[in-house]
Amino acid sequence: MATNVHLTPELERFARECVEEGRYNNVSEVVRSGLRLLQESEERRRQFQAMLHEVEAEVDREGAVSLDDVLSGLDEIIAPPHS
Repeated sequence: MATNVHLTPELERFARECVEEGRYNNVSEVVRSGLRLLQESEERRRQFQAMLHEVEAEVDREGAVSLDDVLSGLDEIIAPPHS
């Protein structure tokens, strides 16, 4: 599939530098690499949003715990035993 991509002068210069440095064989490889990174980033964003929705659903079902309660519980766990 042939697709034309128009890059800003700055991005064009960067892509050509990547090729000149030998990291890529051509500008198309640079663009594909960038798109793969974007694809991975979008997948991580989707997973994070799904996790947030799961947490919201859990809070709706079971209620929330305040940060002060969590910190207090941690203090109790790590405090040395009283003699």
